[in-house]
Amino acid sequence: MDTYSFARSQELFVRAAEVIPCGIPGHFSPAPLVPPTAYPFFAEKGTAAHFTDADGNDFIDYMCAYGPMVLGYDNEVVHDAAARQRKLGDTLGCPSPVMIELAEKLTSMIAGADWAFFAKNGGDMTDYATMIARAATGRPLIVAIDGGYHGVSPWMQGLGHHGVIAADVAGFVRIPWNDPAAFERVLDEHAGQVAGFIATPYHHPTFADSELPAEGYWQRIRGLCDKHGVVLIVDDVRCGFRLGLRGSAEFFGFTPDLACYCKAIANGYPISALVGTEAMKGAVAQVFYTGSYWYQAVPMAAGLACLAELERLDAPARMQEYGRALTAGLQRLADQHGYELKVSGVPSMPYLRLTDDPSMMLHQRWCAECTRRGAYFTSHHNWFMSCAHTQEDLDRTLAIAEDAFAVLEKSPEGQRGS
Repeated sequence: MDTYSFARSQELFVRAAEVIPCGIPGHFSPAPLVPPTAYPFFAEKGTAAHFTDADGNDFIDYMCAYGPMVLGYDNEVVHDAAARQRKLGDTLGCPSPVMIELAEKLTSMIAGADWAFFAKNGGDMTDYATMIARAATGRPLIVAIDGGYHGVSPWMQGLGHHGVIAADVAGFVRIPWNDPAAFERVLDEHAGQVAGFIATPYHHPTFADSELPAEGYWQRIRGLCDKHGVVLIVDDVRCGFRLGLRGSAEFFGFTPDLACYCKAIANGYPISALVGTEAMKGAVAQVFYTGSYWYQAVPMAAGLACLAELERLDAPARMQEYGRALTAGLQRLADQHGYELKVSGVPSMPYLRLTDDPSMMLHQRWCAECTRRGAYFTSHHNWFMSCAHTQEDLDRTLAIAEDAFAVLEKSPEGQRGS
């Protein structure tokens, strides 16, 4: 099977590094892509579940732009809704009525949501949620999970990251995932001081297996929050609408006080949302929080159209089904070639890892070989399924993966038992 080359991507990166710190900063940085010579750095267009890079190579995208692409690139239904609103106006002197319509839609969909508030990024909403928890309780501390990701504000990154000082994390206590006893100890040690508890619906760190909640975990956390007057915040930015249309909290059988959404709301148009219970509404109204483009009407119209399509397609079931077929097929191929491929998380957002080499170098090599043949895999992050992935995409992906396994077998680092 032919492999791709990335000469123009490399040239563009050199240009970018001259005028942009790191060339490509943030989560699209080439840094975690190993080896970087096997990956594209710049994309020029996208259609359905595919994108074309700057060198003209076609990829089946299993990162879905790190989550926002849920219906497919260049989705006509969403684009048409956005175009209609753009003709009326986008960033105007007052909010558009479409903001009310989107809030009504989200509150009708998400279990336990009585109101909605809009911004741009997931981190906007997780930051806001912690402010609301403190305003509602008059307490200083927020409890979060070790390795849990909620954005890039200093408290989210933690000590050891450049630009973060001790004062930035002073109001946060980290505990292990799936350990309600640890939460209870913090509540006892800091009696009357804990304002909120924040976590993703299940644990999906980078460079590590995903972990689902243990049986009864969320019910125990909910009970402890109720007992101690703590605000329960769910960061559903990544999982939202990929587990269930009524929210990932309902998928796992509990109701949070606040829930943060972003990636799948509008199929790539920039918008995020915080939803919550009626009991939190007064505290939300007291906390000032805004941004220059947060009232942009076009993404709100796109969000309305996207959410309607997600309902029409029964999107979570569709993505879970595709994810199950993909991961089962990849595990079967790994087994046939003498490797063990571990799958964790949920099928619509799986994390995969070849366990034969604990250094992850073998897994990185396999992901790179697949990418060089047209299936865009990353080794450090969970993948994403979309409603645009097809049987043809699945068949091509499995053929690519089999070819990549064959390449591994022929390499010294890929020899069985090495």
